[in-house]
Amino acid sequence: MRDYIHVEDLAQAHLLALERLLAGGSGGKYNLGNGDGFTVREVLERSRRITGKAIPARVEGRRPGDVPVLVGSTEKAVRELGWRPEFSDLDGIIQTAWDWHRRHPDGYPDETP
Repeated sequence: MRDYIHVEDLAQAHLLALERLLAGGSGGKYNLGNGDGFTVREVLERSRRITGKAIPARVEGRRPGDVPVLVGSTEKAVRELGWRPEFSDLDGIIQTAWDWHRRHPDGYPDETP
């Protein structure tokens, strides 16, 4: 079970941390998440439903050292950065990712010379 976060929420937390540094504040380490945990199986099932695709999966045992549940507290990020996730619903996180991939099936164009 893991605490998933939308990439836009992650980026927003980075921007808030940068603004804090630029304003003379101290750096810090922050847990970012939604405060809810979901299993990989739940993520797969919801992804299959949202995309309408048969996403293949292979069930394996837990890797050595993996904790069964990993859900972090975001209290410090909320208190020090004023950060709160905008996308707290797993279906919404998956839906926006799916929408982006449909609009950009090959990702962003390579703009290197």
